[in-house]
Amino acid sequence: MRILVTGAAGFIGSNLTDRLLATGHEVLGLDNFNDFYDPGLKARNLKSAESHAKFELVRGDILDAPLLASIFARFRPERVVHLAAWAGVRPSIERPALYQKVNVEGTTNLLERCRLDGVKHFVFASSSSVYGDRETVPFRETDDVDQPISPYAATKKAGELLCYTWHHLFGLHTACLRFFTVYGPRQRPEMAIHQFIRRIDQGETVQMYGDGSTSRDYTYVDDIVDGIVAATERIQGYRIWNLGESKTITLRALIDRIGHHVGQTPRVDVRPLQPGDVTRTFADIDRARTELGYAPQVNIDEGLRRMVAWYRADRADLAGVPQTGNESPRPIA
Repeated sequence: MRILVTGAAGFIGSNLTDRLLATGHEVLGLDNFNDFYDPGLKARNLKSAESHAKFELVRGDILDAPLLASIFARFRPERVVHLAAWAGVRPSIERPALYQKVNVEGTTNLLERCRLDGVKHFVFASSSSVYGDRETVPFRETDDVDQPISPYAATKKAGELLCYTWHHLFGLHTACLRFFTVYGPRQRPEMAIHQFIRRIDQGETVQMYGDGSTSRDYTYVDDIVDGIVAATERIQGYRIWNLGESKTITLRALIDRIGHHVGQTPRVDVRPLQPGDVTRTFADIDRARTELGYAPQVNIDEGLRRMVAWYRADRADLAGVPQTGNESPRPIA
């Protein structure tokens, strides 16, 4: 298939792009390489893809309607996987207008382009943040999601609603995938697990917001990519699927496990809880398991082991220093 991936240079987008190319698909990656974090890191994410004969990269913005028209006319995608967005709960509180413009207007541009060009299948990257600060767990796709507590969450809820509207009016087959705290190789440097690994490895203090009892359903990126691929292949009608590991760990326990894998005792600076942060996330994945065959394979300890190994290899690559056997993460106790 010919698949357009927006946000292709990002953390999830680049991992998905590599998987699609490895399985024989033709991929056009669209990314604007904004400065939310170092664009050079995004370029490195696509190093492997750019050597592939079936990959094309377009540097551009989903807000650029004429550019989208030219891409669709030339590439003629059979599927669109829409990952491009301004991400992050806390930054969205500081820049709500930007998040609304990119995440809502950009999604509208893509949906309308699909309508105009006859593209019938659309995959939208949503987020567990749409569930708000719920007490009842696990989170199910049928739960009420009318109380988002950050602009980021609100834009993702808006995206889901727009997808349904285009499905209802124009027959666009749409999958909305609610990702639960994705981590793994190429994770953005400001995200918790990547930041904790780096700080603990360098002997720096880790900032822990709250008393450490908040919990998350951390999901390894390879499992998320499995779910995206399955949705891309099986999408029919309008459907929402949770993609998580369906297990949780507290923040304090996570920091301790990272310290174990890095081989250092974390030094923790306790800070107040931040606006927009939820107390817990926990995915019910029965629907995705039944309808997509989704079955996460990587538990948190194995995922952290892989993440630490990637971090050290990436650090050595940046420094031009070959790794030694001493660079390996500690085994699981």
